[in-house]
Amino acid sequence: MPDERTDHLRTDEIRFLLNGKPMTLANPPATRTVLSYLREDLRLTGTKEGCAEGDCGACTVAIGEADGHGGIQCRTMNSCIRFLPTLDGKALFTVEGLKHDGELHPVQKAMAEHHGSQCGFCTPGIVMSLFALYKSQPAPDRPAIEDALSGNLCRCTGYRPILDAALAMHDLGRMLPGRMRSWVHSPANDASDESAKSAAQLLEALGESRRSAAFETGHEAGAFHAPESLQELSMLRARLPGARLLAGGTDMGLWVTKQLRDLPELIYVGRVAELRRVAVTESHIEIGAAATITELAAVLTSHYPDLAIILRRFASPPIRNSATLGGNIANGSPIGDSMPCLIALGARILLRSGPDTRVIALEDFYLAYQKTDLQPGEFVERILLPLPSTGQRFRAYKIAKRFDQGISIVLGAFSLRLDDGVMRNCRVAFGGMAAVPKRASGCEAALEGKAWSRSTIEAAAEQLALDFAPIDDMRGSARYRTLVAGNLLKKFYLEIEGTGSSTRVEQMTGGRE
Repeated sequence: MPDERTDHLRTDEIRFLLNGKPMTLANPPATRTVLSYLREDLRLTGTKEGCAEGDCGACTVAIGEADGHGGIQCRTMNSCIRFLPTLDGKALFTVEGLKHDGELHPVQKAMAEHHGSQCGFCTPGIVMSLFALYKSQPAPDRPAIEDALSGNLCRCTGYRPILDAALAMHDLGRMLPGRMRSWVHSPANDASDESAKSAAQLLEALGESRRSAAFETGHEAGAFHAPESLQELSMLRARLPGARLLAGGTDMGLWVTKQLRDLPELIYVGRVAELRRVAVTESHIEIGAAATITELAAVLTSHYPDLAIILRRFASPPIRNSATLGGNIANGSPIGDSMPCLIALGARILLRSGPDTRVIALEDFYLAYQKTDLQPGEFVERILLPLPSTGQRFRAYKIAKRFDQGISIVLGAFSLRLDDGVMRNCRVAFGGMAAVPKRASGCEAALEGKAWSRSTIEAAAEQLALDFAPIDDMRGSARYRTLVAGNLLKKFYLEIEGTGSSTRVEQMTGGRE
């Protein structure tokens, strides 16, 4: 029997490249994951399933897209939580596509020569993370390598030989003979004619697979809509107010893989150009809701350097390459990393419903646990983040059980302006302390208009026990959270004052063995 949700849809084919080969798919299930397609349909079993939630990295693949400057951008992705229709117009690379005429890719060769592989289950994902680094940075240092591997877990071997392989892979790539200097095999910034010719061919193939209009596909398991413009999205959202909006899918993917939920109608916003823009005006940073964490990081940290460590610890590179700021906000999690920072900085969000828009303060967007102020047919279009003001001091701190990929126990963000030693415009926000990301009104009142001093800070810290009533859970007790929140405020003061030794952990040191 025809499905009423899908029998009216066009049956647009999904077009993409797989290891350089053009592929077309007609009407795949909207929530079929890339991993399932690779392993079950194509029998490309080098890509593994470990956690099925984008945490272990065994499923890591690489995505290539035109970068708009005549080159190809290569980034990692967790295939276990990525829905297949979102590949349209992109190039997908798996570990099987790295060999050339039976010869190992420089990344694979480096891993073998430096004994970076043991059981092999996690190795393909590690290789793909290193491949994306190999194609994006010509000379990464150890911290950059550690960051690139932060989404890959391995328990067979120490990370030292893997790091050694990463430090050696570019040298091996530069020694490749001409016959192997394809775009895939050449390191970043390779200037050889062979690599340039191969890149041009790949760009041409990407151009042929890229469509310039919206597409949609129907399947008995659900419909998938991919509008191309903000106007198309607005009209579609008004027509289908009950549809789920899909951006990076880093949370929604788990609804399918872990909760086994049916998602009968999806609207994918990742093709809407207006939602991918990040612009700086005279007063604000305007961030499109579908801009990924990776895409906006440079702009944010150029104006707010202290956000660098928070963004560095935001999940892992494959997640940051897919996850969007708008999705993190709309998700409404009380432990989302971005919201306390944005609230402390006075961010507002622009909500759209058809032609109508409204702007609200981010802290007013959250009504209760997992409940927001979004109305039927409405969606987040932009985030409006004020530029720093003269005398503004801002810090944010994330407390988690591990440095990489840690879920926040408490995340505290603090912003104020010092005016001749007096605190003004005080904004204090926390995640993990309540059912929603929340400002600490009592603490703010204890700071506002007061002298910048340790005694004032300590008195304000005591107010946090009245501002919040956190819960006990597996990550931390209520007492612990309250104690940590107060200590983070004191840490803010000590860092701004520059007294005492540094308490900031900027990056891992000494390897990951």
